[in-house]
Amino acid sequence: MTKEEKIIYVQELAEKFKNFPNFYIADTGGLSVAQINELRGKCYQAEIELRVIKNTLIRKALEQTGVDYTDMYPALKQTSAVFFVKENPNKPAKLIKEYRKIVKDKPVLKAAYVESSLFMGDASLDALVALKSKDELIGDIIGLLQSPAKNVISALQSGGGKIAGILKTLSEKQ
Repeated sequence: MTKEEKIIYVQELAEKFKNFPNFYIADTGGLSVAQINELRGKCYQAEIELRVIKNTLIRKALEQTGVDYTDMYPALKQTSAVFFVKENPNKPAKLIKEYRKIVKDKPVLKAAYVESSLFMGDASLDALVALKSKDELIGDIIGLLQSPAKNVISALQSGGGKIAGILKTLSEKQ
């Protein structure tokens, strides 16, 4: 790759980081080409873009975004693969965890940037898996808001039935 090609590639990569609010950086070292291709296929099915990129190019692209990613730079060592996802920020975490059942301990999460929050290290993978998407959170909030109204309506309906039953029983006794 020539210097001019690298400059163009870094600019394109910087745009990708700007356009994708959620991305993960994982260590894929030790995986064979066949395993990487299998992982790419799983990513494609899950609507996740996977790229294996040199750490220096990742760093230069991150520097061009205008966002402060300096806390992420120490993670840019060994082999790095970047998982880009627009929606459902926990998809890559779930995919990594699922893929580990096939290939033990690989890929290893180095860092993740999700909704303006930085997660460092493989220990944060479980927290990332537990994250809910925006749609799931909205659904939970709507469910919580509907719950009290449903309780009031059902209490009024059951209360009315009880009163009618009591009146019917009293009228039958007389």
